Amino acid sequence: MNEFLALSRRAIREVLRTPEQLLPTVFIPLFFLVVNVGQAGRIFPSGGTPFLGGQNYAAFQVPSAMLLAASFGGAALFLVEDIEGGYFDKLRASPVSRVAIVLHRLAAEGVKSFVLAGVIVLASLPFGISVASGPLGFLLLLLLAASWAVVFSGFVQLLALKTRSAAATQSGSLIFFPLLFLTPNFVPRHLLTRPMEVAATFNPVTYIMEGLRSLILQSSPWGAVGRGYAVVAVAGALMVFLNVRTIRAYD
Repeated sequence: MNEFLALSRRAIREVLRTPEQLLPTVFIPLFFLVVNVGQAGRIFPSGGTPFLGGQNYAAFQVPSAMLLAASFGGAALFLVEDIEGGYFDKLRASPVSRVAIVLHRLAAEGVKSFVLAGVIVLASLPFGISVASGPLGFLLLLLLAASWAVVFSGFVQLLALKTRSAAATQSGSLIFFPLLFLTPNFVPRHLLTRPMEVAATFNPVTYIMEGLRSLILQSSPWGAVGRGYAVVAVAGALMVFLNVRTIRAYD
């Protein structure tokens, strides 16, 4: 545990030393939020759209912005720097737990994403949204977004371990965008065309988005939230297993 905490503090300091990387992480999701609401807000008025729960269309779009922000993690690129600089080999040669090596950067990513998710929600308040599930729901909202950031960054970190290339790692991270658009991003899942509905049903990101959205729009959203956290737990366990196995087989 001590080695994990020491490495995590180092990873957090790396994030704090490069604050400029946080600007696009916030600006781009908020930009898409404004554009999407501006394009479709009048199509889905708050008073005549049942799936909005009495709120405006911005409340429906905020989870998309949160997921987008959570997928701008830099943990894998910092790992590539460690690989290229030789620090990663020193870690592997030391008696540090392989799980700690995998998780310490992801823990820093989770802390960063927790804060940024809160910033995005607060920046969205002028749109007139509210978190219907209350203070507990607000906390669960931030934790779910941060958990997705950890899982996604973990899979990108796996690419970094496999390729050892910053360019390949950054390109591989773009896989998130197809996953995001194969979700009920603009309307609920039951309003999608049948092929799109099937694709969204098999897309794990759908359940995370629906969990986030239910916390904003519903006062008792625990079924959808449970499914979102279950997807994060299963994907997170798989991510840790694959990362640890890759480090142990690392040449």
